[in-house]
Amino acid sequence: MESAGRAQDRVPRVDPYGFERPEDFDYAAYEEFASAYLVVLTRRAIKWSKLLKGRGRVQRSGTVKRYIRKGIPLEHRARVWMGVSGAQAQMDQNPGYYQRLLQGEHNDRLEEAIRTDMNRTFPDNIKFRKSADPCLQKTLYNVLLAYGRHNQGVGYCQGMNFIAGYLILVTKSEEESFWLLDALVGRILPDYYSPAMLGLKTDQEVLGELVRTRLPAVAALMDGHGVLWPLVVSRWFICLFVDILPVETVLRIWDCLFNEGSKIIFRVALTLLKQHQAFILEGTSVVDICERFKAITRGSFVTECHTFMQKVFSEPGSLSMATISRLRASCRARLLAQG
Repeated sequence: MESAGRAQDRVPRVDPYGFERPEDFDYAAYEEFASAYLVVLTRRAIKWSKLLKGRGRVQRSGTVKRYIRKGIPLEHRARVWMGVSGAQAQMDQNPGYYQRLLQGEHNDRLEEAIRTDMNRTFPDNIKFRKSADPCLQKTLYNVLLAYGRHNQGVGYCQGMNFIAGYLILVTKSEEESFWLLDALVGRILPDYYSPAMLGLKTDQEVLGELVRTRLPAVAALMDGHGVLWPLVVSRWFICLFVDILPVETVLRIWDCLFNEGSKIIFRVALTLLKQHQAFILEGTSVVDICERFKAITRGSFVTECHTFMQKVFSEPGSLSMATISRLRASCRARLLAQG
């Protein structure tokens, strides 16, 4: 108990991204993890600095992929995300486009929808509070407004506020956040945020099919209690694990998401389910199963992001994009047939 108290004195109450630690935060366990992770980060930072020295735009390669899977240091994260996602190329090819979007014609419905979600976005983050100087709510509003005008088929959808918020915290740049949001919503996660959300619904069904073949006991439990996958995992997909997994773990997942695409979401989901399969199988009702799905996104397994990401690439086994594409085609057809 004493060491926990001392850890609470040493570990800042607000994390490096501006999030306040929750009431039940395990300071002692975090301090133990952070001291070991700092060694890893220092080693990776030296390697990344050597890799990036004298380079212009970061481009995909076998070496870059290997480095990204081991984590991008925060000081290089924005540059690497911008390079591997294609966002930098888009920004370079469209100078002044973001500013023109901000000066576009008014759309009361779009503006009101975004404004409504401002205070709901990260109330536990000191940088998004109205009292903050500068307050990131204005930056967030601008990014979402510009994106709504840029992609009128999507406009604004709940969940995009959390994603744009993280992009702003990492890049500290409105324009870069806009182009990264475009990479995610427009290319990496097609149809997740469109009004019908067909891509999102499809991928939730794809996860169900993957669980059916790889973790059949979990699938049987879900079927037995009539629990539909969207009930327990929709926020994993919509928010890309923001506000679900710890911040640093989410950013490590996003490192791979920008480089390797949406396949990483299935890897993360399968890793969580496989690691906690016995715990999930003890579920006795719909409510109990839902609570267990929340519980598996907390604790040391997900906080220790470096070992977690190693598991993400080993535990689910082989998972090719061809497999995902095949399952997406069949699940999408089934959803369309259902109307």
